[in-house]
Amino acid sequence: MRHHPAFLLAAPTSGSGKTTLARGLMALLTRKGYRVQPFKCGPDYIDTKFHEQVCGRPSINLDSFMATPQHVRELFSLYGNDADICIVEGMMGLFDGYDRDKGSSAEIAQILDIPVILTVDAKSAAYSMAPLIYGFLHFRQDVRIRGVIFNKVGSERHFDSLRQVCDDLHVPCLGYLPKSTSLQQDSRYLGLDFSELPENQELMNLIETHVRWEELLKL
Repeated sequence: MRHHPAFLLAAPTSGSGKTTLARGLMALLTRKGYRVQPFKCGPDYIDTKFHEQVCGRPSINLDSFMATPQHVRELFSLYGNDADICIVEGMMGLFDGYDRDKGSSAEIAQILDIPVILTVDAKSAAYSMAPLIYGFLHFRQDVRIRGVIFNKVGSERHFDSLRQVCDDLHVPCLGYLPKSTSLQQDSRYLGLDFSELPENQELMNLIETHVRWEELLKL
């Protein structure tokens, strides 16, 4: 198996913006000529459609409830072997599983031994993010959170406060997505109609401007 950059995008809770960020990063890196292999934690079939749209490759489900750890590793190796980078989108909150953290995104990251990038919804908060992120950093030592990306950031001044949080916790701050109504993704079709998948150009532009995506590849 060849070695290539790989990471899992997770969040403290559902609705934090990890699907938006995953779709945008996949689209941006694909546009820049990287072969991006997408994966999705759990049996979700909606987000995998978004992934396939932007990557031009099938997105593969990784589910430690229905598959053994060995099978999860085999799937990851098989589909990611010819890719330049593998991006795994988590589900729900990082440690949310069918029995405590069993079957969670954290368990998938641990099985694959890949780093986690935490997507944090920073709307209406600044330094109060410190205890939240601190808890995720130290809860499980076998889950390696190697960076934070903030979502719904109101201004550069707001981001400066959030970056100070990461500096104080000694975790890389990898950028942010600004608060934007055009980036909000609803559940209008509940997976029944994929005829109008969201556009990616504005999202790619925002990620290229505000997210340190090149540093992600070094992780």
